[in-house]
Amino acid sequence: MTGTLVLVRHGQSEWNAKNLFTGWADVDLTERGVREAHKAAEALKERGLKFDEAFTSGLKRAQRTLDIILEDLGQKDIPVTRDTALNERDYGNLVGMNKDEARRKWGEEQVHIWRRSYDVPPPGGESLKDTAERAVPYFRQHILPKVEAGENVLVSAHGNSLRAIIMWLEKLSPEEVLKLELETGVPILYELDERGNVVRKEVLAHAEDDATGKTAS
Repeated sequence: MTGTLVLVRHGQSEWNAKNLFTGWADVDLTERGVREAHKAAEALKERGLKFDEAFTSGLKRAQRTLDIILEDLGQKDIPVTRDTALNERDYGNLVGMNKDEARRKWGEEQVHIWRRSYDVPPPGGESLKDTAERAVPYFRQHILPKVEAGENVLVSAHGNSLRAIIMWLEKLSPEEVLKLELETGVPILYELDERGNVVRKEVLAHAEDDATGKTAS
């Protein structure tokens, strides 16, 4: 029997709320983001999941989300691995810039290409393809084998690193993955077969209606 994999994008960050490109900037959660992490824990508690191990990025917004979830679940004693391979996409020269300001500076079409193309990076930054080239090998080497061995594994990371992993898991095309939106603080539960194929997927959504929670940076 294989284990269960749960992926969760961190709760809303301070720069999500301000509509800023975040990338590798190490910003904290907002009060809303903290609430979302608690709600994620509630949803997981309802499933009665006992995790064997957890993984997160090198950034505090993902780490704090994981800490809140594990605290609420009473599972703070499990091994936790932090690695920059799971970090958000690096937005390079756009980091810290308001998205509307970027559109005024470079134009709506150019900013849209940087944000939504698969393989065109912003100046000094990473494309989603670049992000996949570090996140997916890490997932396949360090996380997937544990699930295949029967462990329940929780991953708290970022919109784009998780999109890259989901692209590989669900065998999505570059065009399909660009349409994939991950809400902040919403766990996605996967059951896999022994070859790593998805046999069941469940999105454990909660009721947070503010669209700022869907910011993909």
